[in-house]
Amino acid sequence: MVTELTSEILASSTIYEAFEKVCRRYPDNIALIYLGEKFTYSRLKELVEGFAAGLYELGVRQGDRVILYIGNSPQWVIAYLGAQRIKAVPVPVSPIYTSYEVSYMANNCGAETIVCGDTNFGYAVDVASKSKVKRIIYSNMADLLPWWKRLFGKVFDKVPEGTVRREGCVYSFKEVLKRSPRLPELAITGDDECHILYTGGTTGLPKGIVHTHSFVMSGYKDFVNVYDGIEEAKHVFVFSGPLFHMFWQDMFFGVIIFKANTCVVLPRGVSHDAILDSIERHKATLFAGVPTLYRRLLENDRFDMYDLSSLKYCWSAGDLLPTEIYRRWKEKVGVPILQVYGSTEFVVYTVSPLYDNEPAPPRVGIKVPSRQLLIVDAETLKPVPPGEPGELLVSADHAPTSYIERPEETSKSFVELNGKIWFRTGDYVRMDEKGFYYFVDRSPDVIKYKGYRVAASEVEAALQDHPAVIEACVVGVPDPEVGERIKAFVILKEDVRGVSAQDLIKWLRGRIAPYKIPDYIEFRDSLPKSKVGKLLRRELRDEERRRKGAKKAVATA
Repeated sequence: MVTELTSEILASSTIYEAFEKVCRRYPDNIALIYLGEKFTYSRLKELVEGFAAGLYELGVRQGDRVILYIGNSPQWVIAYLGAQRIKAVPVPVSPIYTSYEVSYMANNCGAETIVCGDTNFGYAVDVASKSKVKRIIYSNMADLLPWWKRLFGKVFDKVPEGTVRREGCVYSFKEVLKRSPRLPELAITGDDECHILYTGGTTGLPKGIVHTHSFVMSGYKDFVNVYDGIEEAKHVFVFSGPLFHMFWQDMFFGVIIFKANTCVVLPRGVSHDAILDSIERHKATLFAGVPTLYRRLLENDRFDMYDLSSLKYCWSAGDLLPTEIYRRWKEKVGVPILQVYGSTEFVVYTVSPLYDNEPAPPRVGIKVPSRQLLIVDAETLKPVPPGEPGELLVSADHAPTSYIERPEETSKSFVELNGKIWFRTGDYVRMDEKGFYYFVDRSPDVIKYKGYRVAASEVEAALQDHPAVIEACVVGVPDPEVGERIKAFVILKEDVRGVSAQDLIKWLRGRIAPYKIPDYIEFRDSLPKSKVGKLLRRELRDEERRRKGAKKAVATA
């Protein structure tokens, strides 16, 4: 059903324009619930505009990059929309990234402002010392809660607090909110930069991708169109995923905010019982998660104690959902898990429509309206026969055509065919006669761990920075608990003695995010290579699969 609000949203050219329309139509509806505190749409807009005015008074201007190095909270939403309000460009990054990783991103995109949590303030200071960042805005996760809740959290040690040094251009989030009521009149257009996201690189460094408002809005409009059956202002979404990730931003804006629904924002790292309790307590109708989260929830000993009967629609993204998890969830909860498939570069390619009663994996849905998909032979880039598997290429209007200052990566990932630029996903899929897409396999360069995409080469590059390492190869080892475990094969220099796997892991902890650190490290004298010297990760991956299969056969004999 196309409502008046839906028509207005579909006519919007920017995120902020659409957000304003929702706030005008439903000012008193609850937009966010965070740690028990409710934020109406009108209050949220007031906070966004206050933060935007504060940023502007601090000197942030059109086109300036603002790194969001902060966890799930109303502050993330306020900072993201506040930056866009003054035509600055938010750069969301994981709050668990190390300063080594964030420093590279800050230099790559030229950021001068960073919004961080007080718990990673020290990392933010380190980033500022190694980049052009000249102002730091910090926040505690409870900053926007009433004083008595903050006091309760402090007394009972429920709210983690970091150490902050007020030296130089360091400001608190609350201080920025109160600095100025004045806002410049700036016309945001669809061609303006919306945000910059970072994804793994095949040569070891993250790749920055710029999305315009028109491109991002096309994805949100796809959600509004495909999920038109989801009523506006009637749903509650329990939100436990990372807001810095594109899939979760799609769900947050396309299914929640742009339909005037309510989002229960959970801090990252909450227990599985807390997630289940939130669904029951708030009578949530919408939920989403990565496959490993669904598995952990189902394997919770207290799962059956919670009433999840309010749920109407559930989604999964980040990795292929195991059929076993899909079936168990549907049997216990009574609703199927809809699939969402895409990437950081081109956001969403396919989704399960509401009318699909059996959106079981490996089916990943139908093409969303704004994307063009092509299945080709990976070597020749010629289309494969109908029904046959091949590499998926994606194109769209207003889409990015390059990475920031990464010409080699750009040439590998973006190709021109028939006068149009296509993105090479590296994933292998097939399409049936009804237009449903099925996931077949992915490039061995990408490891899926707990829904995160880990670039094997990024871990390899970090290992090879160690003075004792001459060569490294990293692969994913299938694991039902987390998708894939990360395993590294390492060759040490001949004259090196006494370097252990634990030494290398300790080395990595200061260079890459915790989820990228290998679960296993195996030392070898040589690694398989092609005739031109390219590492053959697929051979090592296949070797691990055979080894795992042999162990399973022995265990069941």
